[in-house]
Amino acid sequence: MEIGLKIKNLRLTKNLTQEELADRCELTKGYISQLENDLTSPSIETLKDLLNALGTNFSQFFEDESDTQIVFKKDEHIEKLTADTKTTWLVPTSQKNSMEPIVVELQPSAQTEKDLAHEGEEFGLVLKGKIELTVGKKTYIVNQKETFYFVANKPHYIKNISNTESKILWVSCPPNF
Repeated sequence: MEIGLKIKNLRLTKNLTQEELADRCELTKGYISQLENDLTSPSIETLKDLLNALGTNFSQFFEDESDTQIVFKKDEHIEKLTADTKTTWLVPTSQKNSMEPIVVELQPSAQTEKDLAHEGEEFGLVLKGKIELTVGKKTYIVNQKETFYFVANKPHYIKNISNTESKILWVSCPPNF
């Protein structure tokens, strides 16, 4: 494993200059340059500081990418059915990821359980039907092909106000469902 190249790629992904990364870790720009070119190796403590500044940790940094599943087949999705709601987890391992995509299907007049306020953000795309989105004390109408996005710091839920089934792609970051 080329630690320097991996650090450089993380730094560039975060749009940081070598100097900005060095400042965050109390290192020199020259040291970061040598490290990224594999001319030197960091101590464990220095690597920990670098990874922290880059928003990752040892586990994620050293994870073997070949073991990370990228594509999820339909038969791997997890479904939860109630009388008037179907929730499908599209990525079965999403609880350990940064975001959690699901599809919610609601029968007419059905609604999701009220989700309490929590950290994070939520995004949705109404694939079919028309819903009423309630965030805190405000209610919004969201039509097919329209999206919603909000900070999840207030209780929230959705209700199908169509005469037919509504279907919503809903993404929570971090995972919350």
